[in-house]
Amino acid sequence: MPFIYNKLFAKLKEKGISTYQLRQNGLSPTIINKLVHGQNVNTSTLEYFCKLLSCDICDIMEYVPDDEPNEPKSE
Repeated sequence: MPFIYNKLFAKLKEKGISTYQLRQNGLSPTIINKLVHGQNVNTSTLEYFCKLLSCDICDIMEYVPDDEPNEPKSE
């Protein structure tokens, strides 16, 4: 899981926004679950949070590379 969204959840807490409120405003529980587990999400989801929190993408997520780089397989 190369993406970590801990910064997002910290910013939401700082602004007093709960995941319950996000669900009430139409964000699906599946998306929230993906964020919690560092899974891939759509760029429109990331845009939603940047607008909601008035921040840049680097303020809500970070990339943590795997131990070994993924190299394309030779055919």
